[in-house]
Amino acid sequence: QVQLVESGGGSVQAGGSLRLSCVALGRTLSSYAMAWFRQAPGKEREFAAAINWSGRSTDYADFVKGRFTISRDNAKNTVYLQMNSLKPEDTAVYYCAAASSYGMRYRASMHDYWGQGTQVTVSS
Repeated sequence: QVQLVESGGGSVQAGGSLRLSCVALGRTLSSYAMAWFRQAPGKEREFAAAINWSGRSTDYADFVKGRFTISRDNAKNTVYLQMNSLKPEDTAVYYCAAASSYGMRYRASMHDYWGQGTQVTVSS
């Protein structure tokens, strides 16, 4: 069993930055591909970024490319999401997720473990 705990959310103005962290408890993350998803009020959960088990491969949804960076530190059992140039439409609850796979996964249904989410609010 893997427990994921996110932190780093908050309120910022448009153009600002935040760094989200997701730490895994109970098991090493090194054998899991990781991803960040987000869910805005009244909308479905959507994929934002993914990283493979080693950190050498990453991928992003078009709406975050060039602004967000996903990374991981397997020694610290932690995955990060650096978010720059934030926009009001980035306002959402952000979730980290772990997939029992070395390669990246993009569908929420293909992830086995989820964090509780952290709120990000961007004001104009």
